[in-house]
Amino acid sequence: MGRMFGTDGVRGVANRELTPQLAMQLGEAGALVLAENEDGHRPVILVGCDTRLSGDMLANALMAGACAVGANVVYLGVLPTPAVAFLARTHHADAGVVISASHNPMEFNGIKFFDGQGYKLPDAKEDEIQALIESGMKSVTFPTGEGVGRITYDFDMREEYIRHAMELIPVDLRGIKLVMDCAEGASSYTNVEAVRRLGADLVTIHTNPDGTNINRACGSTHMEELQKRVVEEGAAAGLAFDGDADRFLAVDEKGNIVNGDQIMAIVGKNMKEHGTLQKDTIVVTVMSNLGFFLMGKREGLTIERTKVGDRYVLECMREKGYNLGGEQSGHVIYLSENTTGDGLLSALHLLRVMKETKKPLSELASICEMLPQALINAHVPNDRKEHFMEYPEIAAACDALEKEFAGEGRVLIRPSGTEPLVRVMIEGRDQERIREEAQKLADLIERTMG
Repeated sequence: MGRMFGTDGVRGVANRELTPQLAMQLGEAGALVLAENEDGHRPVILVGCDTRLSGDMLANALMAGACAVGANVVYLGVLPTPAVAFLARTHHADAGVVISASHNPMEFNGIKFFDGQGYKLPDAKEDEIQALIESGMKSVTFPTGEGVGRITYDFDMREEYIRHAMELIPVDLRGIKLVMDCAEGASSYTNVEAVRRLGADLVTIHTNPDGTNINRACGSTHMEELQKRVVEEGAAAGLAFDGDADRFLAVDEKGNIVNGDQIMAIVGKNMKEHGTLQKDTIVVTVMSNLGFFLMGKREGLTIERTKVGDRYVLECMREKGYNLGGEQSGHVIYLSENTTGDGLLSALHLLRVMKETKKPLSELASICEMLPQALINAHVPNDRKEHFMEYPEIAAACDALEKEFAGEGRVLIRPSGTEPLVRVMIEGRDQERIREEAQKLADLIERTMG
């Protein structure tokens, strides 16, 4: 069997790849691996989900599995992913579990674990869980009688998360008109309530989840309707979340998208000015736009780069003591405030800067010019895709392009994690030219490696 866990938990089409049987096994193994190793200690696990139809099915199966090995479970109902991470930490639980496939279509679902400190699990812990499942739980003694765990239900914990966000960033939003798109997902109550209670004149769209409409032509992956609505309403900004609300993107008053790079640039510069940006550093992946790196140099910000994936951003932040990092997709981590990407905190940070500076969002976003990108896939044998820079012709072509761009362009080549492809991405100021160069380089890679 291949690795069960991907970059963000276990995912698949619900009831086909991600079955109730697998969910129950994950509940059993996860409870055992994540429980504190204390004699007589009964593990406590918090479980939340997004609005997918399959959420109840999988949550109940997982909770049954956890109870079967003696854990107690608190079911929180529909909650954003960052809320579950926050509550697991503040309630001193052994683990938090979110049933969600984030921004994916409704037929998918996922199971992701957080430890008792609210952090996503390292690979080693995930591998322990998988190994237990693959062993058939043969080494496990299942309790009986009073040893079996119980499930309790607490749907009011969401209020703690709302209060937490409002207390951290108590921005007065009176007099500001906003449009919010909740993707028919987990933020349809929490994020709407927080922004309304802070006084905003709030217009909401896609806040009526029915189990089947999550992420359907809405939210942070489909922003066309929000862009149009912001202009029609004469709003100061649009706020867009994904299905589990760990991502946030914005729309300025002119209807233009403000992406994760721009949000980190706006908030990071403001935090630096207030002395709250640790080591004056923002952590991003290599896929952030070149314009972001040029902004950092101009504004005196240090930019740390990691591999693609929010888990690598978080690892770097924890290891080196940084408190702001994320991805262009809008998955931004404010580590002084929460342990995972938090769409609500990100939105409130951005709104606070708007209120403090009294500048329109379009002006704030101009701090970070998004340079054009061209992405071309080169088809190569799967067993060679990791070794493209070992070919002198390819290395020389990349080096020549970098020298030619002289800091005003960038060449980034990386193997696909799932397909027999090498992805060629070039950034620069001339869209036509960079596309031509990307195609030439992709053709060279195919000829050389094929």
